[in-house]
Amino acid sequence: MKVAIVTGGGSGIGKAIARRLGEDGFLVALFGRRKEVLEAAAAEIDRAGDGILPVPVDIGDRSAVQAAFERVVQRWGRLDLLVNNAGMNAPSIPLEEVSQDQWGQVVAANLSGAFFCTQQAFKHFKSQTPQGGRIINNGSISATTPRPQSAPYAATKHAITGLTKAAALDGRPFNIAVGQIDIGNAGTDMTARMATGVLQADGSIGIEPTIDVSHIANAVSYMASLPLEANTLTMTVMATQMPFVGRG
Repeated sequence: MKVAIVTGGGSGIGKAIARRLGEDGFLVALFGRRKEVLEAAAAEIDRAGDGILPVPVDIGDRSAVQAAFERVVQRWGRLDLLVNNAGMNAPSIPLEEVSQDQWGQVVAANLSGAFFCTQQAFKHFKSQTPQGGRIINNGSISATTPRPQSAPYAATKHAITGLTKAAALDGRPFNIAVGQIDIGNAGTDMTARMATGVLQADGSIGIEPTIDVSHIANAVSYMASLPLEANTLTMTVMATQMPFVGRG
């Protein structure tokens, strides 16, 4: 059996990915801040509980991340896949009004957390037999193109692209494959406001389409199914009609 960790696994995209990986035969650990949310998701995905492990952890805390990874490896013996999915946004406000705390929270969740988890995954991938493993980062379409009033989120997601490429390079000698999925308008609680209208680049408010999270889960399933000699470095999965390609 292969073992996966999904951060932000208690809800939304993370839960959909965890469910699909479980269907694919993975043993799955769910990382997230809220114990009750993780436990509810685990019960929903696998009522028997044998193939899923809820692990409450603040991924912005490096020591907590180390302990969480060790708990997974002690339980199941190895690690094959890390999905760096957890993330958050700051309020949609003018850039100069973003507080230090708001900036720090987004950086901790979106970038530092992904980096700390990547460090621990590399540690275990390198030391286990057979050596190697895969990391899939949730970059978001904001990894290439920002929305208005989203500087903290866009900055961290652009940085995820750099982390993906650097980790892919550093992982080569150790049979570690690192790729990124950039997601546009997956239908979750975070994107519910798109049904009533969100700020556009021209200053207008526009309703945007969303897509079911199952499409994201299916894409991650494909990326995870590849042998380690093959890697999807980047993939974009988006609502066809969303204002992304072109000039808005």
